[in-house]
Amino acid sequence: MRKRRPRAPVHKVTTNFRVSDALWTRLQRLIPKHRNTHRFGGGKPRTPDRQCADAIFYVLRTGCQWGALDATDLCPHSTAHDRFQQWVDAGVFLKLWQVGVEEFDELKGVDWRWLSMDGAMTKAPLGGEKNRGQPHGSRQKRRQAQPPDRRAWRAAGGGRGRRQSA
Repeated sequence: MRKRRPRAPVHKVTTNFRVSDALWTRLQRLIPKHRNTHRFGGGKPRTPDRQCADAIFYVLRTGCQWGALDATDLCPHSTAHDRFQQWVDAGVFLKLWQVGVEEFDELKGVDWRWLSMDGAMTKAPLGGEKNRGQPHGSRQKRRQAQPPDRRAWRAAGGGRGRRQSA
């Protein structure tokens, strides 16, 4: 039996990332109804959609890894990630964005003549060169571990063997 790490108590950090009631009412309308596919109609009780939404928006807003959800009181990371993928496939987040833009247009107005996208337009600092070549054997042989009988490794075709003349 695996030992489970105790979950962190409810604290201000995760509490501040809960989905608001206003957002939840909009989001709830877009989430497809769940059908129980268990052959006997049973199975493990489903984690509530709102609890999964809290976890999904926590990951999206903080940028943490899905596995970090297990240390919170939100919901297990596998459940949140599965539900996230289901909702993406169903177009829930695209519809939510469209509803948000339409609502903002009604409230404040969107100047559709001038639009801009936000994005990173610079090269990644540690990205390396585009299509750079792979290292050659001569560089690799220096850093390779020695075999158990302590004979030195030879790079493929690097030493003078029977096939090469002097």
